[in-house]
Amino acid sequence: MKKMKIVYWATTGLFCFMMAFSAFSYLTNPELKAAFAHLGFPDYFRVELALAKALGVLALLLPVVPPRVKEWAYAGFVFTELSAMIAHLALGDPAQIWIFAFVLLGILLTSYACFRRLQAVPALKMSK
Repeated sequence: MKKMKIVYWATTGLFCFMMAFSAFSYLTNPELKAAFAHLGFPDYFRVELALAKALGVLALLLPVVPPRVKEWAYAGFVFTELSAMIAHLALGDPAQIWIFAFVLLGILLTSYACFRRLQAVPALKMSK
């Protein structure tokens, strides 16, 4: 189970770092503002998504957050990554743009699988 915890924290940490960085970038990088316009999204959605990502990162990283809330954060991130892939594919963007969302989805699903396995073991609860 020690290996499982290491994989969990490595994948969760990497994913959360990427989400926190993207949330910050959504609010500060003019190129991302243009990218949202390219995708056809209104400007307020960029701000809304940045806030949602920041809250999701906190939900996954803070040990005081109940497992049920973490489950919802995982679900939200799955929808986010799938939606990013679909939006880029619908516009015919090249693979180097949408493949990143696919890779992040894989990292997220690995984190979630470890989270579920660790939750199933009473002696190794995540809050400890």
